[in-house]
Amino acid sequence: MNISYRWLRAILPQFTLTPEETAESLALRGAPVEELLHLAPGLEDLVVARVVSVAPHPDADRLSVCQVDNGGEVLPVVCGAPVIEAGGYYPFAPVDSTLPGGLVIKAVKIRGVTSNGMLCSEAELELGPNASGIMLLEGEFTPGESLAAALGLDDWRMEVEITANRGDLRSPFGVAGEL
Repeated sequence: MNISYRWLRAILPQFTLTPEETAESLALRGAPVEELLHLAPGLEDLVVARVVSVAPHPDADRLSVCQVDNGGEVLPVVCGAPVIEAGGYYPFAPVDSTLPGGLVIKAVKIRGVTSNGMLCSEAELELGPNASGIMLLEGEFTPGESLAAALGLDDWRMEVEITANRGDLRSPFGVAGEL
């Protein structure tokens, strides 16, 4: 049975075990965790950013220079996607962050303008097949907040083996009660 670590934390607010410690504790109680899977691998360094303004790149027809609020400062970012809108929230990979595919983001000059990070598509984040444009985040967000948290992916899935004699563990409440 699949159990969300975040659900367990919501059911038991005083719960302090890490996902790994939780799996070990369940195994000691006769309910081994067959798989412990982080739902947002590679998204740890990424944040939500708000595009403050968009202007044409001075030396390229198909590029824009966006002023991006990453929660701590406003940075210029060169972008090739035509769908960027001022006021929109987008996934942002700051300088020295690593994308899920292993690409390390560096500050680079693109036709004379320094780009201090990268606005990302679903495909670059390995969250979907859409590589045609930057992923617009729907809703209200705070610039600088963790992208994984904003998307609800800051969680672990535990595949718990439930034996026939442990019917009491067939729900998150049962597992929380055991813990």
